[in-house]
Amino acid sequence: MCRVLAYIGPEVPLKSLLLTPENSLLNQTLDPERHPQLQLAGWGFAAWSEHLCEPDQPFVYRRPMAAFYDDNVHGVVPGLRTSTMLAHVRAADYDAHVVLADENCHPFIFRGAPWAIAQNGDVPSWQILQRELLQHCKDEYLEQMTGTTDTEFLSVLLLSLMESDSDEDVKRAVEEVVRLIAQARQKLDIPELTKLKMALVSPHRIIGINTGTGHRGETDPAGDWRELRKAEPGTDDFALGMLLEPMYMLTGRHLQTDKGAYGFEECGDDQATSAIVASEPLTEETGDWSELEFGQIVFLENDGESITRTVDQLKV
Repeated sequence: MCRVLAYIGPEVPLKSLLLTPENSLLNQTLDPERHPQLQLAGWGFAAWSEHLCEPDQPFVYRRPMAAFYDDNVHGVVPGLRTSTMLAHVRAADYDAHVVLADENCHPFIFRGAPWAIAQNGDVPSWQILQRELLQHCKDEYLEQMTGTTDTEFLSVLLLSLMESDSDEDVKRAVEEVVRLIAQARQKLDIPELTKLKMALVSPHRIIGINTGTGHRGETDPAGDWRELRKAEPGTDDFALGMLLEPMYMLTGRHLQTDKGAYGFEECGDDQATSAIVASEPLTEETGDWSELEFGQIVFLENDGESITRTVDQLKV
């Protein structure tokens, strides 16, 4: 599966998020600590900054190659600062049917919606599931699809079910997406594991989502992800472990980036001014990172003075 990284807080050099950390997102392309597969199918990011000519619009970069092969990395990234950012590296099976193209790289952005969307996940047989799911999709988003990935279609479905961008409505739409996928799998007799670990980002906001369905299409799969991840890659147990594993969050203030250092100044939750959501911790010392457990959704917002964080349980 892919890797996701989202940030909100005071403006910082983009390289301090993508290049500096010990386990930076670009390092995860070649050597992900919590994934058996190289992330070779592309990468991209969306970054907002008051220093851009259009600060309300993100600078979007997507390229269908491994990030460590991209000769633009050290030309583009060090020249940018950001207060809100969503980045992604894409994994794909070694299969001739996998389409490597800009249009299949995350994040996905749609006219008429405030969100940039990226996913560390998988919706097997999504093309067949469309028989049941297309009726819930709005034309205004369907007509904007240009790629061939499950995440782009999943984004269309999720946006179509939203009535607003409020936390409550986004949570309701996410719950409905999981229910609809589970129902479609049951009706079409396609009981497969679905992994939905997503980040929705808009200026000064991050919504992190950790949900999915089990191997039988059930919405309440159970197991100890640490024990399951000891199984051989490619087995059902290993896949279930990847479904049930957490996403990671870090909050703090005064991001340290001098001389290659990386980390936040320790502070209480009420004093935090920055927040990160990631597929895996960016540092070897993981004690400061909190976990977003399977079945949870987190809402993070920067109000200009501090970070508010609300973790809620998804009801599917």
